[in-house]
Amino acid sequence: MDELKHLIETSTRIVICGIGNDVRSDDAFGVAFVERLRKKVKGKNILILNCGPVPESFLGKIIEFNPDLIIFVDAVHFNGKPGELIIADPEGTLGDTISTHGMPLKILMKFIKEHINAKAILIGCQPKNLEMFGKMSPEVKEALEKLLSLFFEIL
Repeated sequence: MDELKHLIETSTRIVICGIGNDVRSDDAFGVAFVERLRKKVKGKNILILNCGPVPESFLGKIIEFNPDLIIFVDAVHFNGKPGELIIADPEGTLGDTISTHGMPLKILMKFIKEHINAKAILIGCQPKNLEMFGKMSPEVKEALEKLLSLFFEIL
């Protein structure tokens, strides 16, 4: 997490995209993160977006903001323990993971890079369950609080 902290502290314009479906239990991780974050973090150089399950719909806003850092936050199945966090390159292998969302991040990032020069990272949380209309698991809730604390400290 030190690398994440350094990356955020050395960036001048940051977009934080929460991805997920808030009616699918742990898949709400990314959208819950940005909704809580935007209540406490304000700044003209930070754009916080609740992208829901369709981050590609926010391409115009991301490109227009012209960030030097884009942070995607999502529930990602990477065979970790429920609630485990991972930091990855959204253009890497996790960009091809099975998702409940429309476009893989790998393709989204390719399009973004054609228009702006921004570094991007994916903060993924291993979900425990993705059942419809279920509650977020305790493990994922704990990871959410941990990540929020880190961002509140940095930003």
